Amino acid sequence: MSNLELKNKRSKGKSGYESLLADKKEHQIIRDREDAEVFTKQYNINMNFPDLLSNSGEIYNLSIKYGTLTEEERFCINEHIIHTIKMLDALPLPEEFRGLPDIATHHHENLLGSGYPRGLNKQQLSIPDRILAIADIFEALTASDRPYKRAKTLSEAIDILAEMVSHGKLDSDIFTLFIKERIYLDYANKYLDSYQIDIVDLERYL
Repeated sequence: MSNLELKNKRSKGKSGYESLLADKKEHQIIRDREDAEVFTKQYNINMNFPDLLSNSGEIYNLSIKYGTLTEEERFCINEHIIHTIKMLDALPLPEEFRGLPDIATHHHENLLGSGYPRGLNKQQLSIPDRILAIADIFEALTASDRPYKRAKTLSEAIDILAEMVSHGKLDSDIFTLFIKERIYLDYANKYLDSYQIDIVDLERYL
């Protein structure tokens, strides 16, 4: 008998036994598929909406192969970008800012087309889209206000950006400008803790 098949005796019930671990119907919260279809059509979303909003099944959660998140939990995190679209699209923006919702929406896209929420590729991403993608990743890597991870130093963050550039995910010209003009250092002097501001070997990237 496997660990997942162990049984725990209980006081009530016909059999007198209940599975110690189980996936039950009440563990599953069904997603409104019509709601998902509205998002997909209205905002041109190209994301795989899980059938469930959440699944707290015990065996299901203990069977996660990679990381600590279920498919539903990962989607819930990524879904923030859909709320970004909804909020910005509803604002009466002046003409010069009409492209802002799309730029903000695309900050998780990459040049290979494997990002979200629209799966855009190099030919479809504008220069502002590409700039924000680099800025967003750099800010996320160096942020010190996130309890689930340690803030990275400048050299660590830039190494990660450089690796993503080498894999074709980020724009190499914009990354070079980011390094050459020391934009990273201007940001660091304003917003990072002193221990994060270490020496960056520019020759490795230029």
